[in-house]
Amino acid sequence: MPEDDPAVPRWRRRKEARPREIVDAALTVFGERGFAAARLEDVAAQAGVSKGTLYLYFPNKEELFKAVVREAILPNLDMAERLLAGAQGPSFAVLETLLTLFATRILKSRAGAIPKLIIAEAGNFPDLARFYYDEVIRRAFALLAAVLERGMARGEFRPVDVDSTVRLIVAPMLMSALWRSSFEALEGRPPDVAALLAAHLDALRRTLAPEGGSPS
Repeated sequence: MPEDDPAVPRWRRRKEARPREIVDAALTVFGERGFAAARLEDVAAQAGVSKGTLYLYFPNKEELFKAVVREAILPNLDMAERLLAGAQGPSFAVLETLLTLFATRILKSRAGAIPKLIIAEAGNFPDLARFYYDEVIRRAFALLAAVLERGMARGEFRPVDVDSTVRLIVAPMLMSALWRSSFEALEGRPPDVAALLAAHLDALRRTLAPEGGSPS
């Protein structure tokens, strides 16, 4: 029976929605305060539940953060992997689609605070850094590497060092996430993610072009 079915009691629908509401509240609190400074009572207050209720679903702050990553980041990686698996067209078009997905669904959302949070606190919380590396970075790098290898195999990209090029592809997007969390208020305006993406894609198009041509 679906949760929005009128036959489902209101209290039951509310109870089943709580984990997602708590995770959504945690994304807000972690984004505003960082991991170390965030308190579970603050998350509970943001979600409109008691701290005891929060503990029914998440035993500690680390598990709650992992749930935030799984909810806010991993579905986008799942989507990106499906896009690549079903891709039929030119490899640069695939790369453009993937970077646009990342820019619109992560950088321009509250999830854009997560990369900065990880970088800032990895030294103090190495287990969380390892979790993020295994669950997000490793998969994202493998995805981009597969696109580059596809393009080179099809003669659409010139030969490049795949590992280094993957890091170069990620760098401007990561800079945008860090800038948004650290300097946006000082600059007085949000970064123009669309303009950054367009400039980045133009540079990549030139960088990856095979000799005597351009990636189609």
